[in-house]
Amino acid sequence: MLEHLRSEIMTGRYEPGERLIEAAISEELATSRGPVREALRQLEHEGLVVSIPYRGAVVLEVSDEEVQEVLIPIRLTLESFSFQKALELMSDDDFAELGKQLWIMEEGARRSDLQQVVEADLRFHELVIAASRRPHTMQVWRSIWPRIRNYFVRYGRFRELDSIVTEHRELLEAMRSGDRKWMLEVLERHIDVPVPGAPERAGTAESKA
Repeated sequence: MLEHLRSEIMTGRYEPGERLIEAAISEELATSRGPVREALRQLEHEGLVVSIPYRGAVVLEVSDEEVQEVLIPIRLTLESFSFQKALELMSDDDFAELGKQLWIMEEGARRSDLQQVVEADLRFHELVIAASRRPHTMQVWRSIWPRIRNYFVRYGRFRELDSIVTEHRELLEAMRSGDRKWMLEVLERHIDVPVPGAPERAGTAESKA
């Protein structure tokens, strides 16, 4: 139930501002209203819906400006810290698991399966954050990953999936080399992708000039 509704929101079946009516959803999915209600509560916790008095659950819109000005900087700070810490701690098994996720991305890109690419992309980054062994950092990641997942799906439609694979291949290569500076440069280029329609963040043009 939860995965189904989350997917419907991310793929655009439910538009921002649209009401999610428990009775209608439960009838459509042939289930009771209890599981629907619990799923909506979890989606509210994830920031994908908001509960409005007298209207119920409504799909929440995250503006392009918020993505560019808030979410991307949070990711840059969080992952720059985590990737550096993980570099000192990762085992051969950890790198092998990253290689597996890269292969899954490649297969998804080959089949034009955006959802598969997104899931492997998220898993790649989560594995590195977990390898950093910083529980508070992981806690922050888990609080924002539903929003990250949402914009991955949303903006991935405007990108060549092969380019996402290429970025992760270079990132993995930089990590394997142990070159911290190179790794951070690749990571920043990968995360700090301009959002279509969003105003350019202050300092971005200068930093990339």
